[in-house]
Amino acid sequence: MSLWGIDRHRIAAALAAVRPGGAAEWADDEASAASERLQECGAVDDAGALDEPGALDALFARAIWGVLVEPGDSVAGALIAAVGPVTAARLVIDRVSPATIVDATRGEITTERAREGLLRWTERLREADIMRSLESAARCGASMIVPGDAHWPERVVALRDSQPVLLWARGDLELLRRPGVAIVGARAATGYGEHVAMELAAGLCAREVVVVSGGAYGIDGMAHRAALASGGATIAVLAGGIDRLYPSGHEALLTRVAEQGLLLSEVPCGSAPTKWRFLQRNRLIAALSAATVVVEAGRRSGALNTANHALDAGLPVGIVPGPITSAASAGCHALLRTGPVECVTSVAEVMQLAFDGDGVLEVPEPVEPLALSGRSAHVGPLAHRADPLHGRVIDALRPRRGQSPSDLAREVGEGADRIRAVLGVLDLEGRASLGADGLWRRAVAASSDEIEHAS
Repeated sequence: MSLWGIDRHRIAAALAAVRPGGAAEWADDEASAASERLQECGAVDDAGALDEPGALDALFARAIWGVLVEPGDSVAGALIAAVGPVTAARLVIDRVSPATIVDATRGEITTERAREGLLRWTERLREADIMRSLESAARCGASMIVPGDAHWPERVVALRDSQPVLLWARGDLELLRRPGVAIVGARAATGYGEHVAMELAAGLCAREVVVVSGGAYGIDGMAHRAALASGGATIAVLAGGIDRLYPSGHEALLTRVAEQGLLLSEVPCGSAPTKWRFLQRNRLIAALSAATVVVEAGRRSGALNTANHALDAGLPVGIVPGPITSAASAGCHALLRTGPVECVTSVAEVMQLAFDGDGVLEVPEPVEPLALSGRSAHVGPLAHRADPLHGRVIDALRPRRGQSPSDLAREVGEGADRIRAVLGVLDLEGRASLGADGLWRRAVAASSDEIEHAS
């Protein structure tokens, strides 16, 4: 048995099937074969490292954390940074006290944040779910990328404690090592916006720059299409599991991206693309790119959220101006007035914004994130921020199928006590209702259309 109470041969086989270069199917249960296979596909750094306690454990601990946390969980990030993924996972499994977490991080995590973190993590602590995340990824041909891998995008260090604990990938992993620029914008794009997105994407690809976007309708889709059509490279970062090609209308496009470019996600296979995950997906798009370009964005567009994440990470943001009469560009114009961004109107200007020149240069080291105080990036259209947990609970609720607070806690990734408190507020607002069977449902008034503004 392993450190995790699961047969070590089973863990080795599951990990080898999802490591870069590994086979999609691998059923040899012999320990020696497991060790050789993991070494061949790069699952461990040093020859024979599988024989050392911790080499296999570090990989499996990442898989555990990939199931336990929602994207952007800074408390988990701080704990992992302080004690490493293995010790951090063992602390959760052993159900230690919040004080132990505080001591382990030398006070970086407060007692209250530690208590809340333990509550939401233990709700998802199920062996079956952890093994299923690996087995499902193997079935769809996904690779598990972790910090320290040759293909791990070091630029995500700009996200500090909210950087992903692992990434699931389908496609050409080499694209993670090449310079990239994000092109994002409105779902309800105009002909003008689509034309500009295609021109910029094709021009960047001609300069050997990877086009990064989110696979959504509108500007995102046009950027991916132009990159593929021009023979260039593109990365689509998904909000849901890498086996769920969302939106469904882009299934063919995203399949082509997986074949000719790269699909990327940080949530396990089968995970639904909720509003919260769209917003957190945006931070990854920004961090993977040397610069973020917003082509069109209404005042409530999720593209503004991507721009905001880039600014938080100290990365440059370019804004494409639009007609002053166009609602599709209202968010762009507001950010031009209030944020530390630059107006860009050509590929040459985007190249200068991202690489300080007309040609492709080495991607600069990530700039230390700017302090939120003393910056004007959060004024204007980005100033108001509602409690994101309310939206996450609304996303998880179903109008017909009742759910208990514990069911919702596991789906949302929060403690049951906090879920109950949020449900009470949503009940008062008329957005959730408690049935006679003791289960909660989404009220008809709380439309799932809210998700559109996050993507």
